[in-house]
Amino acid sequence: MAPMTAVGEEMHALVERLYPLCRSITGDGVRATLEIVGEYVPLRVHEVPTGTQVLDWTVPQEWNIRDAYIADTAGNRVVDFAASNLHVLGYSVPVSARMPLAELRGHLHTLPNHPSWVPYRTSYYKRDWGFCLAQDTLDALPDGEYEVRIDSTLTDGHLTYAEHVVPGQVADEVIVSCHVCHPSLANDNLAGIAVAAFLARALAEQTPYYTYRFIFAPGTIGAITWLARNAERVERVKHGLVLACAGDPGRLTYKQSRRGDAEIDRVLRHVLSASERPHHVAEFIPYGYDERQFCSPGFDLGVGSLSRTPYAGYPEYHTSADNLDFVSPAAMADTLAVCREAFAVLDRNRRYVNLSPYGEPQLGRRGLYDSLGGRSDAKQAEMAMLWVLSLSDGEHSLLDVAERSGLPFDTVATAAGALHGAGLLKA
Repeated sequence: MAPMTAVGEEMHALVERLYPLCRSITGDGVRATLEIVGEYVPLRVHEVPTGTQVLDWTVPQEWNIRDAYIADTAGNRVVDFAASNLHVLGYSVPVSARMPLAELRGHLHTLPNHPSWVPYRTSYYKRDWGFCLAQDTLDALPDGEYEVRIDSTLTDGHLTYAEHVVPGQVADEVIVSCHVCHPSLANDNLAGIAVAAFLARALAEQTPYYTYRFIFAPGTIGAITWLARNAERVERVKHGLVLACAGDPGRLTYKQSRRGDAEIDRVLRHVLSASERPHHVAEFIPYGYDERQFCSPGFDLGVGSLSRTPYAGYPEYHTSADNLDFVSPAAMADTLAVCREAFAVLDRNRRYVNLSPYGEPQLGRRGLYDSLGGRSDAKQAEMAMLWVLSLSDGEHSLLDVAERSGLPFDTVATAAGALHGAGLLKA
């Protein structure tokens, strides 16, 4: 893979391509998004018909929009969907009417505390219509009559999601999920899509131990649909990570699974701590992104969530200020690097059994000391071998060894590999 600086620029370029598209939980914007992502990693696209029962939910009607505006009596568009797809309340029903500003106000959404920003609002499961605009724009509108037009359709169609699979040495799976339902919001959700795509590309250059399944789906209903359609596969899912808000300048935040002690939780805590990056580890709460679907009691999967500043934790969240300038190549590259480091630990975290457990085996006779000659970290590598031998009782993982010894996980894993090669350990 290219140097992380270049990869960061490539991810930002992908975000730029996706930014203008009007996405929702269904519709052509999702399909166009997946078509672009498919240029980076091959995708298997799924179309689930309206009305399909998915767990306790039903796949809704498909929403598409072509144009929308509010125009004054001179025909000037004072609010225009063509200028920003955030201007329309998501899932607005079609409207063609004239009305006074006093009546129109009931359908207008603003952010008085940030008067120059446009909010992002939706009405997925209640038939409604509306416009989002800057408070400054609203304040400048004179009383009078306005033409209101929303050229949208809400009809039976499909919910669209996609998967990309990186085959592993075993059928056990790690799922990586990101949501593809938000319109022009660069951090929430486009940075997560970009990091997921480039993480998949990086894993494909290796031969990972686990099979990695990347899920690109609309939030909530998409994850629920995937779970409903993959009940037979869920038992294969051993670990998982939801990516969101992956490109802002804040510190990294890992939200633990509902279990709190899942292996993915331990791995992310270890990697973030060992890296000495500014970070925060948050307890699970049943609100947020799709980790709450994967972690629901009936599935209880070990799925956490990685972001930078968490949802609703920054003023720009769900507003027009979450734009291309708010996300940076460096921040996305850093998020990607943490994912790669975490999965490198996860992929090598084994439990071994010491085949020579009575006393310390003679390492020199097996050439293991000789293999350390000239290494600047020879003493540390030697200690790693001794720790691995000491704790390889079938109960302790290599992560246990690293945490108890205080040694780097990579050093411990390398030592285990050498001992296994010398016939002193079995997996």
